[in-house]
Amino acid sequence: MPQAQTMVRQVDTAVPQLVPAQRGTTIAVPATHRVDAWSRISYACMKKVLSPICQVFWHPLVEGLENIPTDGPAIIAGNHLSVLDAAFLAIASNRRITFLAKSEYFTTPGLKGMAGKMFVAATGQIAVDRGNRRKATAALQAGAGVLSRGGLLGIFPEGTRSPDGRLYRGKHGVARLALETGVPVIPVGLIGTFQVLPMDRRLPRAGRVQVRFGTPLNFPRMTGERTGLAQRAATEQIMRSIQELSGQRQADIYAERFKASLGLVSR
Repeated sequence: MPQAQTMVRQVDTAVPQLVPAQRGTTIAVPATHRVDAWSRISYACMKKVLSPICQVFWHPLVEGLENIPTDGPAIIAGNHLSVLDAAFLAIASNRRITFLAKSEYFTTPGLKGMAGKMFVAATGQIAVDRGNRRKATAALQAGAGVLSRGGLLGIFPEGTRSPDGRLYRGKHGVARLALETGVPVIPVGLIGTFQVLPMDRRLPRAGRVQVRFGTPLNFPRMTGERTGLAQRAATEQIMRSIQELSGQRQADIYAERFKASLGLVSR
């Protein structure tokens, strides 16, 4: 079986600008980040293996599945409380989700790193180097490629896990993609994953997890110099919707800055 690290895909920074992704509309397809047969099979196997495990230990309650379109592109934007968040979203969704994931998931050593590599390989995640602006932008362009092919793109706007269970300020990447492509944003509230596996715990504990998909948010397609204000407004609306679904207390600071103030490594 191929090693998980071989599944890391190359990002093409020259993805053409996308047109609005309306149902039934044909739009440009970038050459990279195509979903191959191996990735489709491994994703299906991952869900077959993890679904019964999740049912036994965490009894996930899923709400709002009707808000996920049966076809066509959409951005799945959720709060980030645990390394298990992406797995619960993948299992809950009736469609495949490609996630933007921190590049450390592709390189972490040890048993935990091996498990992470297997998951990101199975789900076809896109590596995001948070310390390199150019590479982070390239990852967003690769995410736009997923949307251009009618796929679901999963993003955690906070950019890193919450250290204390609060909802932190969202970064503008989700809003930027939504405004540039015209695709809807489906807010998601994850409840219980912080109690199951917070940052300071190595092994998960049993508990109850909820996944709540909210009503799609639609933003007018916009490009050019005036998108800065629009991105901020869209980001605030997305984060408000996530908070209404998750019920979290909000923190008016970016999570990575709060972690840095505590001397914690952003992860």
